[in-house]
Amino acid sequence: MVNQGNAASDISFAGTFACSAFAACFAEVCTIPLDTAKVRLQLQKTPVAGDVLTVPKYKGLLGTVGTVAREEGLSALWKGIVPGLHRQCLFGGLRIGLYDPVKNFYVGKDHVGDVPLSKKILAGLTTGALAISVANPTDLVKVRLQAEGKLPPGVPRRYSGALNAYSTIVKQEGITALWTGIGPNIGRNAIINAAELASYDQVKQTILKIPGFSDNVFTHVLAGLGAGFFAVCIGSPVDVVKSRMMGDSSYKSTLDCFVKTLKNDGVTAFYKGFVPNFGRLGSWNVIMFLTLEQAKMFAKSLNPS
Repeated sequence: MVNQGNAASDISFAGTFACSAFAACFAEVCTIPLDTAKVRLQLQKTPVAGDVLTVPKYKGLLGTVGTVAREEGLSALWKGIVPGLHRQCLFGGLRIGLYDPVKNFYVGKDHVGDVPLSKKILAGLTTGALAISVANPTDLVKVRLQAEGKLPPGVPRRYSGALNAYSTIVKQEGITALWTGIGPNIGRNAIINAAELASYDQVKQTILKIPGFSDNVFTHVLAGLGAGFFAVCIGSPVDVVKSRMMGDSSYKSTLDCFVKTLKNDGVTAFYKGFVPNFGRLGSWNVIMFLTLEQAKMFAKSLNPS
């Protein structure tokens, strides 16, 4: 991914995991308002009053951010930040930390030269699926907290916070409920992880072969934007199904959610929140990869070889 040549051996797995978790958490803090807007847009179903369509509550990225801030306060934009950080420590650390070892495993120890794109994609799919299988409970709690909007007077919130959400879900729905939506979530995160890491790896590798370009901040920004764009284009439909299943327990299965969404809201529903999703993932990837590159440089400086 961000390593070239034999750089993968410069930092231990524990060091790479720590750098990855830190970078992912920092990006999460910076961009979660956009993620909250994305979730609200994705969960918003086509409103119907009798036979007459009513105006949707949330409209566009800035409109959704403004509506949430106006009705619920600025702090509402950071709903889900605690489980979001839990998620990034586990998911971010594992998916990124394992990427290079898994990629090297797929190409074999005797491989020489650039790693084929197919192996990068396969490594991304593998680490994304493994990581979210561990981190799914944190994703579920994050989405549920983000999905809860302004309530009528006297109506209590389902959860008082992240830890209360974990315990309440286990008590009321059983421990297996923490893995609600695991099917679409594995699909979504495996696909998006492959799109992010493989595209960042490939774009950076390609840029570095162009005369005049070097392994610097500008290169990292370009590669990060490319990673975010490919991730949103490929993963948005799965992301919508995942968010709806986690935010609404009435869906019986992934297929049920997909069919009902297609029937009730049309094909375009699968790209609801595309702009905020790209704003979120594009900025998230730029911040995360920039931070990761700097963190790994710092880690290498602590252990010069």
